[in-house]
Amino acid sequence: MIDSRLRVLQMVAEHGTVTGAAQALHLTPSAVSYQLRQLGADVGVRLVTQQGRGIRLTNAARILLRHTEHLREQWELARAELATADAQHPGQLTLCGFSTAASRLLPPAAASLRQAHPGLSVRIIEAEPDRCFDLLLSEEADLALLVVTADSPPMTDHRFDQQPLLDDPLDLVVSRDHPLARQRHVTLADAAREPWIVGTPGTTYHQLVLAACLSAGFTPDIAHHADEWDTGTALVAHGFGVILVPRLARLREDSPVIRIPLRGEPAPARRITAVTRLGAREIPRLRHAVDIITAIASETLPGTADRS
Repeated sequence: MIDSRLRVLQMVAEHGTVTGAAQALHLTPSAVSYQLRQLGADVGVRLVTQQGRGIRLTNAARILLRHTEHLREQWELARAELATADAQHPGQLTLCGFSTAASRLLPPAAASLRQAHPGLSVRIIEAEPDRCFDLLLSEEADLALLVVTADSPPMTDHRFDQQPLLDDPLDLVVSRDHPLARQRHVTLADAAREPWIVGTPGTTYHQLVLAACLSAGFTPDIAHHADEWDTGTALVAHGFGVILVPRLARLREDSPVIRIPLRGEPAPARRITAVTRLGAREIPRLRHAVDIITAIASETLPGTADRS
């Protein structure tokens, strides 16, 4: 088993502070600092130095991090081989994902996994993408479904295996008496002069809408912030603006709004990926989980699954 203190060092590097790493690992800052000191003492190097009110990783720490990535990949590959050799003990699997994935994709996938692997314990955690990466690094989750944003680690990040899963198209939602409500399809630019309802700054939904509007050639006039689809559609229904809603997101059937598919080249969509720790994808139950989720996505949104 890999020394847990190496995981602490990785989280400090990820968050840049002892406090941030402690929050992600559910430890106290003093416990994180102590483990860093003990790890440094055991390998005979200094891992952090003070920099103002914060800390800075030393060159020795970065060398150790580079080797840690290789060690963790080999550990995951070893676990995959052991799981293949001992299929009679399915163990536990933890899946995490953003709200829509946690409600539309993960529950049916978990049910199918339990049916296919009697005795397998499946746990689901709803979390924003940045939290999902923390859950993977801290080994609190095995597989994450998340939306790609500008803050996502690059595909070349050696800590993760990121597999494109599906493109979830975005729809424009307007009130029933809106002039665009009679259209079968619209472009995003058709709503450029509308007041917009978007998520709270810093959220994935906020980034998604801004990126889509900017790619269509305009900056949205943000009139209101709403993080829940019910809140957003209620504002739309009363004439306070328009919103973008992913096709996977369910809206209340009795809501007096119209959902209009967007067209364009490319049509606005959010890319959803399945992410594991590097090497862990070869674990049979994880590989099966990705296959099941892909099949569910294909049934839910025909033609959108991407197994590249």
